[in-house]
Amino acid sequence: MPTVLLTGAAAGIGRATALGLARAGWRCVLVDADAQALQRLEAAWPADAEPPMSLVADLTDAARIERLGHEIPPLDALINNAGLSVGGAEATSGHDDGSAARLLALNLAAPARMVQACAPHLRPGARIVNVASGAGLRAIPWRGLYSPSKAGLIAQSRALAQARPDWTVTTLAPGFVRTELVQRLIDGGRLNPAQAVSKIPMGRMAEPEDMAHALCFLASPGARVLTGQLLVLDGGSSVCGGSQPLPAGAHLLLPFDAPLRPHLESVREPAWHAALGVWVRAYAGHLERAGYPAVIDARLLEAQPGMRLDAVLDAARCFRSSHAALASLTLLLPVPEPGLDWPLAGDADAARMLVATLAAEWGAHGLRINALELTHGLVPQACLPLLDYVAGPRAQFLTGQVLRLGAGH
Repeated sequence: MPTVLLTGAAAGIGRATALGLARAGWRCVLVDADAQALQRLEAAWPADAEPPMSLVADLTDAARIERLGHEIPPLDALINNAGLSVGGAEATSGHDDGSAARLLALNLAAPARMVQACAPHLRPGARIVNVASGAGLRAIPWRGLYSPSKAGLIAQSRALAQARPDWTVTTLAPGFVRTELVQRLIDGGRLNPAQAVSKIPMGRMAEPEDMAHALCFLASPGARVLTGQLLVLDGGSSVCGGSQPLPAGAHLLLPFDAPLRPHLESVREPAWHAALGVWVRAYAGHLERAGYPAVIDARLLEAQPGMRLDAVLDAARCFRSSHAALASLTLLLPVPEPGLDWPLAGDADAARMLVATLAAEWGAHGLRINALELTHGLVPQACLPLLDYVAGPRAQFLTGQVLRLGAGH
């Protein structure tokens, strides 16, 4: 039975993730500063799951983190989820009550200290997952040092992946999530949900379970092809601009365990054809049931230099002609070739922007588009767990992303 340590486990994304890991058969070490919240989580623990090991710890205290290193069992994964957000103050606010130092200690210093404390207990091939935020990709004003702390964590994670290639190190950047805190803000009239949703192509806020499914995947061995990468799970808000408000989602969220109905389009490369064929046949028993349609389109693997934008457009038109709502399109792309003649140099970025544009235009219909860039020498079978997640119903808040696989190996 694999073992995972999860910080910030007692509420919000952490609570949903802890319960998801328990249902998936993990032995869980739960760390949180709130002892009563940990007790409530234990009371909700699945009856057939291994009882958790709960540890109360304030992770802004470096000495407490060091002591944690002497209390934990061997680990297969570490998820640094604990974090702090403050609001209402400028980043340069002169009256410092200690909140800025506490925020940096928890959001930026604690993940590194947790890795150092847990390192002797990490089994070979361990997975490290750091939870950052979409705020680390763009400045969010009047939240103190929150955005800088999350930007720092993203860069720190990338550096850790390079320093420890024997581990799988990934980062999750959530968007707007309907946690207990957010719901209280809505109920108290301090947050307008319609205004928040108007900036999200998928037309809804994420549920904690959206993030839980992502973290369960990133903690698994199947995340190896993503090491060093950032998974932005924000409903497409980070890739969407413009002054027009986006429409609300027109369709209800499908169950996360809805059966996947994959379909291959233009998969001619022999190794990928063989691997994906086996993957599709594994779902053959579900094809007669209502499920989640997922198209895997590989026509870009054969596109000539300078023709990538046209190939994305062709794939999108083909997909849109047969899917009106609640489906996913995942494109398989080659890594852009270096040294192209300058007239062709804009093709790859134009194609990436088309992926983002379509994500914004399709989101309210529950239609998603993402792309996987395949580095040379990548074994197709190693990518199947990621493809299963990205294309399927567990990733219904993931859209507009172009992920480069195998870049951290």
